[in-house]
Amino acid sequence: MSDLAKTPKSPETPAETSRVSAERTVEPSAAPVPAVDPRLLVREEGLKGYWSEFTRKVRGGELGSLPVFVGLIVIAIVFQLQNSNFLSASSVANVAVYSSGLGIMAVGIVFVLLLGEIDLSVGSVAGVGAAVWAVLNVNHGWNDWLAVLVAVLSGTALGALHGFFFAKIGVPAFVVTLAGFLGWSGLQEWMMGGEGSINTPSGSIVENLTNYFFEDKAAGYGLALVAVLAYAASLLMDSRRRRAAALPARPTSEIALRTGVVAILCFAVAYVLNEPSGARGLPLALVLFLAVLVVADFVARRTTFGRQVFAVGGNPEAARRAGISVDRIRITVFALSGMLGAFGGLFIASLSGGATKSVGGGNTLMLVIAAAVIGGTSLFGGRGKVWSALLGMIVIQSIQQGLNMIGMANAIQYMITGAVLLAAVVIDSVSRRTQKTAGRA
Repeated sequence: MSDLAKTPKSPETPAETSRVSAERTVEPSAAPVPAVDPRLLVREEGLKGYWSEFTRKVRGGELGSLPVFVGLIVIAIVFQLQNSNFLSASSVANVAVYSSGLGIMAVGIVFVLLLGEIDLSVGSVAGVGAAVWAVLNVNHGWNDWLAVLVAVLSGTALGALHGFFFAKIGVPAFVVTLAGFLGWSGLQEWMMGGEGSINTPSGSIVENLTNYFFEDKAAGYGLALVAVLAYAASLLMDSRRRRAAALPARPTSEIALRTGVVAILCFAVAYVLNEPSGARGLPLALVLFLAVLVVADFVARRTTFGRQVFAVGGNPEAARRAGISVDRIRITVFALSGMLGAFGGLFIASLSGGATKSVGGGNTLMLVIAAAVIGGTSLFGGRGKVWSALLGMIVIQSIQQGLNMIGMANAIQYMITGAVLLAAVVIDSVSRRTQKTAGRA
């Protein structure tokens, strides 16, 4: 047979050519495997997977609120051993009440720190807010609610003024708020007049801020139940949204576990506050503090404004190129800090029995900033949570409460609080350095 006879016949049409090419194409051994999110694998492994993920985050510097919780446990053990009444109902109630006013002010500082800036005027703004309320309500007979509203708005205006000079004029936030610290302290003294103090009227709104307690046990347990249900609903809604977007979502078992832990904590606090001896029930101050935290947390995590705050704090130039009005965000954040500062000043006036020249003075500013930083908000901007204001303030007030109960001098309290603040900043710095080394910054 000739060579021509052995040569296969060439296809005569384009369709046949395509068929022959397809037959000669090597078939892949298997279809490509889609990439799997490592978080899905972690959750499929159960407790072992979560433990591996936890240790990986710790090695990578992603500590979160872990140091705060460890610190609270250590504080509770140490002071309970020194004084068996440290975890009593009255002691817990005192920590809750004294944490509220400063904690609300710390929420505003959290937003400022997220920008990578500082607000040194928050104490003076708190004093001006208290002075405005006292002068209008007591000296001029204004309606109680209206006087409170004007006081809070005055703090908002002062904060917006700081933001304007910082964002529009270019004055560093440190300088403009330091000028505010000095200037508004003088304004506070001028408004208070020669006497220097105005007593809180009996039964007024400001007096009730820290002196009113819900004595019915249903209030404490009801708030705990609402908090647990709201937390569970938030987790379920977030899981549903992520599944709808084909993103990794928490399994039902994890949601149940997290909800159970929160339920134990909430109902334990409610039980302690409802003890018949030593406590008066659920403090109104704690309810208002938690309400501010919930609203601020929603704004920070669930709104466009909140995401823009993180973006500006992380990289202002990149945020500007992405179309974010950096100046507007900065002015709004400082206005928010001023508003919460003035509101917190009313709590301080309530605790001290009236508006005085010392409201917002002393170590108020340092405690507020320390609470935000100790709770986990970074001084370098772009990282932190609103709830760090609660955690940090609980740490500070627990230390002060414990030292007071064992008769420690104020000087020792200041030194210990300063050491805790330094430790928090060191942990933050080391954490950021570790994350950069691990490529997670």
